[in-house]
Amino acid sequence: MSQTVLDDCLKRATDASFNRITVDGDTSTNDAVVLSATGKAGHALLYDSSSDDAKAFYVAVHDVLLDLAQAIIRDGEGATKFVTVEVKGGKLQSDCEEIAYSIAHSPLVKTAMNASDPNWGRLLMAIGKAPTKYFDIDVLNLAINGLALIERGQPHPDYSEEQGQREFQKEEITISVDLNLGGESYTVWTSDLSHEYVRINADYRS
Repeated sequence: MSQTVLDDCLKRATDASFNRITVDGDTSTNDAVVLSATGKAGHALLYDSSSDDAKAFYVAVHDVLLDLAQAIIRDGEGATKFVTVEVKGGKLQSDCEEIAYSIAHSPLVKTAMNASDPNWGRLLMAIGKAPTKYFDIDVLNLAINGLALIERGQPHPDYSEEQGQREFQKEEITISVDLNLGGESYTVWTSDLSHEYVRINADYRS
């Protein structure tokens, strides 16, 4: 595989995996992703990223990197919840990205997750504070694990706190935001923030 094709493959796969995870919004100076092609297999070099073989290779690399990236979240400091944040229906992908990270980085959202507290007000706060270009609360939909919380900017008429708490108590939670403004989307993976997270980082000495 040529270096150009390999670099392109790694960049795209990393952008869709390791670059979409966050525990607390901070990063490490030691973080790195490396992919090596030794040529020992003796296969013909791939020079075209659009070829079927290159596409198949990308899918394999993406799947491995995504599994490893999500394992970091599952093994996060003091983590008790694995949280997927899906934002769709944006006019701009950048708007979806801003909202996804605003939710994933919010200490109030993350501590509510840890407490299994169905506090959808904190989710709306995180959505609303994101610096988006296009946003309309009156068409916003919000759901947890498929359970509708907000429909067109208003509490869903069939929603109950008991239903919400059942979903928030699960170890895997998917927060789904539909902006209903366009066709763009963005997904990130994160965790909750627990007492154990504070203890680990308060006791840590470099």
